Amino acid sequence: METDLNALFTLLVIYRERGVSRAADRLNVKQPAVSNTLAKLRIHFNDPLFVRHARGLTPTSKTNEIMRRLAPALMEIQKVLQVA
Repeated sequence: METDLNALFTLLVIYRERGVSRAADRLNVKQPAVSNTLAKLRIHFNDPLFVRHARGLTPTSKTNEIMRRLAPALMEIQKVLQVA
């Protein structure tokens, strides 16, 4: 599966918001679109990425590692795009 920057940015927003619905609101997209992206990312990374709880989602250790490496790069890309 080819993962694009939009999917990775969606993962970052889910991580920060700790919920698919909250991430969808933040991204201004419908919740099923975020759920579909998360499903594809779960397959790509071969990991559930988040564990669902009554109050939201908790990232797995793999997700924490991905975000540790990915978040700074995505923030730099976002800064570049805002300048353009």
